[in-house]
Amino acid sequence: MTDYIQAWQCIGCGKIEAPQVCIGVCRDRKVSFIGKDEHEAALAEIERLRAQLADAADRLLRFERAVPRAGQWEHSYRALQDQVREVRAALAAPD
Repeated sequence: MTDYIQAWQCIGCGKIEAPQVCIGVCRDRKVSFIGKDEHEAALAEIERLRAQLADAADRLLRFERAVPRAGQWEHSYRALQDQVREVRAALAAPD
């Protein structure tokens, strides 16, 4: 679980103080921060999801370009169903 750190940030100069407000020279607003480790973990998860989405998009491109041969529509349809199952499994499985 992510722990947030509450601090005060000046809306003018951007200085940050915690755990209390400054002496009154600046106008502060409450902000929340997370630790570097949590931030890097979130970035890694975003990259993993982008890669997973790109892979699914590449696989789905097959369906857009699929043209069954004459008299083979049912075989092609079944093959596409199998490939859809693979894409769905890849999207559902955590890496």
